[in-house]
Order: sequence, then structure tokens, then C-alpha cells
Amino acid sequence: MNNKVRKRKYSLRQRTIAKIVIALVLLLIMVVSSLLIGPDRLGVNLDLRNQSPSLDFLFGTDWLGRDMLARTLKGLVLSLGVGVLAAFASTCIALLLSLVAAWSSWTDRLVSWLIDLFLSVPHLVTLILISFTVGGGFKGVVIGLSLTHWPSLTRVLRAELLQIKQAEYIQVSKRLGKTRGWIARHHYLPHLMPQLLIGFTLLFPHAILHEAAVTFLGFGLSAEQPAIGVILSESMNYLTTGMWWLAFFPGLSLVCMVALFDLLGQSVRKMIDPYHAMK
Repeated sequence: MNNKVRKRKYSLRQRTIAKIVIALVLLLIMVVSSLLIGPDRLGVNLDLRNQSPSLDFLFGTDWLGRDMLARTLKGLVLSLGVGVLAAFASTCIALLLSLVAAWSSWTDRLVSWLIDLFLSVPHLVTLILISFTVGGGFKGVVIGLSLTHWPSLTRVLRAELLQIKQAEYIQVSKRLGKTRGWIARHHYLPHLMPQLLIGFTLLFPHAILHEAAVTFLGFGLSAEQPAIGVILSESMNYLTTGMWWLAFFPGLSLVCMVALFDLLGQSVRKMIDPYHAMK
């Protein structure tokens, strides 16, 4: 029986590693393909406008003759860059606030109030307000995403710290005269690293989808940039003319990229988190 359980766990681990490798390879292919696209494929060519999907143009062309595959790949990588910056900034904010919450009882109440405040307002509404306030564009979207996607991760990290604050080795460190900063660096941070990595990975899908939504509504990235939200927004004017490929392929590509990041995040959680690894 023990051998069967051991083989089952080994097989589950191998499948999890395979999922992580596949997701990373596909994302790497997407990034490299985008870097290899020259400006000529993004330029206007009126002789090739409104071409339906074919072997020459897998995603077709738009009303200006631009290759939709090239624009889609550029837009996905642009969304990837926004997601990296926003997820990293949100993770840093969550870590800082969770450490502040562990400082004392009144800071814990303050952080809890901030979490409840931000969670009580829909992400998209707060994101639009922040992005519009700071001027929109790339900077506005990144700042808006960073300031709206930290509450859920902060709640998880705060709960972890509340548990380990009562651990015996923490109490021993306090009795030995260690400062709160020393305890945070040597005990809290190492304990929180798995949750930080998982949270950083799982924030990607939310950040990317919200960036596309805000850009689609006109409050995000500028129209000159080949962002997925811009592509989808522009394609709405041509769907009634039968040019379905202008929205279908970019939208499907965005969903696939988000699904890859979600698969990557869930697989990393199974590898790192002992509780989920037993599921």
C-alpha cells in the first residue's frame, strides 16, 4: 500500500512538473515570436486589407492591411509586461502590509480595514478611477492594477503571520531580545516566500484580464499601441461587416495566455504548498 501511495505521489509530481514545463515553453515561444516580428509586418498595406484567415495570414488582416497575427503577438507580450510589473508591485504591497499587520494589534486592525475597504469596491471601478486620475496610458494601467490587486494576497499573508506569531521559536527569539525587524527578516520572510511566489503567479491572469478590459473601455493603453484591448475595441466597428477574425483570434489568444498562467500558478502551488500537494 505504501508503495502504491508513493508511486501515485511520484506520478502526480511528474505530471505537475510537465505542466509547468509546457506552460513555460509555450509562453517563451510567444515572447520569442513577438521579438522576431519586424516593423514591416505591423505596417499599413492597403493592398492586403480585409483578408480572411489563410495560410499566408493565419489570423487574417484588418481594414488597413495589417497582419493580425503579428499585432496579436505584440499585444500579448505588451499585456505580459503589464502583468509582470503589476503583479510584482501588488505582491510587494501585500508583503509590506502583512508585515505591518503583524507589528501590533492596532496596525492589524488598520490593515484589515484597508483590505475590507478595497474588497468592497469592484476591481474594475477602482482601476478605472486610479488609471484616469494618474493620466492613463501604460503608467496609469500599471499603477491602477498595482493598487487594486493586493487585498486578497494580503489577507492570505496576514493569516499566515497570525499563525506563526504564536509559534514557539518566535517566542524564543523575543525572549532572547531579538528585534521585530530581525524576526521579520529571519522568520517571517522565509515562511512567506512560498505564498509570495504562488500569489505572484496567480495575480498574472487577473492583472492581464483587467488590463485588457480597461484598455477596451478606453481608459488604459493608448490606441497607438498594439494592445489586445485596443485590437478588440477597434474590431467592434467591423464585426457587423463579417470580419469576425478581427475579434475572435485576439480574444482567443488572450484567453489561452490567461489559461497558461492559471495552469502555471496552480501547478506551482501543488509543488510548493504541502496542503494542495496532497489533493
